[in-house]
Amino acid sequence: MPAAGRTLSQLLTGARRWFEEALLATLEEAGAAPVSPAQAHLFAVLDEQGTTVSELARRMGVARQTAHQAVHGLVTAGLLEQVPHPSSGRQRLIRRTPRGEQTHHRAELVLGRIEDELAGRIGRPAVDALRAALEKPWGPPPVLPPPVLRPC
Repeated sequence: MPAAGRTLSQLLTGARRWFEEALLATLEEAGAAPVSPAQAHLFAVLDEQGTTVSELARRMGVARQTAHQAVHGLVTAGLLEQVPHPSSGRQRLIRRTPRGEQTHHRAELVLGRIEDELAGRIGRPAVDALRAALEKPWGPPPVLPPPVLRPC
């Protein structure tokens, strides 16, 4: 860990959590059905035409069972549906229902407002610089040699 405190990875995780908490609280305040952070993340990585549970799990960085549980909760809430995969009789696609599309659109609007709130707190130039840095292609994750540890 850097001498100054938290790593960039930890800071990014905290920032994501900040957005997630603001989004979920705002949607719940507006009367939307409560969803978990995992369910909100699933919604964010879902393709318009639908996505398999295995692919959702990969994108979310979770076990297939965890993704399946999140899907099940959102299907029960009427936000997602399972449909046959057009090219595989064994797989099913997960996609938004009309109600899920409406909820997704509302979430996108709320996220824009949250970003504006952040700009009001830390300044629009800082938000724009952060966005620019995150939108740049980083290339594939590097595989670095292990660090040399000094004896204690």
